[in-house]
Amino acid sequence: MTQWFTQVGERARTRLSTAREIPPFAGPVEVRPASTVEDGIPRGVKVAGAWAWRLVLFILAAYLLLRLIAALRLVVIPVVVAILLAALLEPAAGRLRKSGVNRSLAAALVLVGGLVVVFGGLGVIVYTFIDQFDNLSGRVTEGLNEIQSWLASGPFHISQQQLNDAMASLRKQFTANRGALTSGALTTATTLGEVLTGFFVVLFTLFFFLRDGGSIWTFLCRLLPNQARLPVARAGHYSWYTLVSYVRATVLVAFVDAVGIGIGLAVIRVPLALPLAALVFLGAFIPVVGATLSGAVAVLVALVTNGPVSALLVLAVVIAVQQLEGHVLQPLIMGRAVALHPLSVILAITTGVVVAGIVGGLVAVPLLAVGNTAIRYLAEHPDGEPTDNREVPGTEPTDDDEKRAEDAEERADERADERAEATSAPRRAGSVDSEIKDQ
Repeated sequence: MTQWFTQVGERARTRLSTAREIPPFAGPVEVRPASTVEDGIPRGVKVAGAWAWRLVLFILAAYLLLRLIAALRLVVIPVVVAILLAALLEPAAGRLRKSGVNRSLAAALVLVGGLVVVFGGLGVIVYTFIDQFDNLSGRVTEGLNEIQSWLASGPFHISQQQLNDAMASLRKQFTANRGALTSGALTTATTLGEVLTGFFVVLFTLFFFLRDGGSIWTFLCRLLPNQARLPVARAGHYSWYTLVSYVRATVLVAFVDAVGIGIGLAVIRVPLALPLAALVFLGAFIPVVGATLSGAVAVLVALVTNGPVSALLVLAVVIAVQQLEGHVLQPLIMGRAVALHPLSVILAITTGVVVAGIVGGLVAVPLLAVGNTAIRYLAEHPDGEPTDNREVPGTEPTDDDEKRAEDAEERADERADERAEATSAPRRAGSVDSEIKDQ
């Protein structure tokens, strides 16, 4: 019995000592992460989702920006107009400053001179319109009667009763919408007050742009981080040069269009030749669309006042001037200022008209030209270095974009190699020092 207790105690001690020993290491344990919903989503769907919410944020930011601009339109629109006028008048102010004229005096002289030219031209146009109004009203009445008789006896075979019904329908619509017309007159009075306010804002803003434009841009660039100041400042410099070139080229092209169509109207003896030429000049500031619309107005006036033959002659003059503009003036003058694809111009004008009306159509293409220059410069010169031969980005033909992209990639590779060499030199020097210390 004693022997049996002894054996049991020895086996218990053996098992206890074995249990206290550390088991041998069995290798790494594989830990599998818990499965999630994303494990079953394809990579393409993940990438599309990531881009989708960023695109939604971009659209939301653009929408909020447009709402802010709409809320501050009484300030934003005059400032934009002042920038365009400053781009037109800055060369004259710069020449006065170089000749020793005080900055404030040079800006004031250029501003007053511009006002004299604008209001003088408007006075001549208004005087011409008032002087020819009586004769014009009689000729319009005769022209409408002639058109009415031509529609009745011409190839359309419209009966006199149908024409009378159409005129009665127009009178009925006018009577029914008299209240809307009255409210529209009140809205026009409000708009006139806004226009006067905007006019004075344009004057004050334009004066200080002509006087301190460079200082204002430098102040705005100083608000940016240090690394972004030089690239943004130089991009703004090139963009301003593009804007100046675009505005001057547009004025020259518009002047040629107005003179050509105005001479044609005067030779054909169409009334209001001078006001119509001024309308063509203003319409030319909206590329592609403006010249067509103003030319259509001139043809319509010729049709109403002088008849179909005169209208066809005016149409021939308008087409000839537009062909001259499209094949000679645009490539020769505008092509040196900015190179934009026609599709981008049409889309920019349409977007500008939808967003901000006539003013949006006027400023859409200049904004596109400025943005084109700034983006191209920053994409090719992110460090703010000057361009090759001091050329302005965005003025080359669009067919050379692929070649410029290849040149930009080569320059980027060269800059990357230079940075790599500059960073590896201190590392090599540090390794040599450590070897010397070890020895």
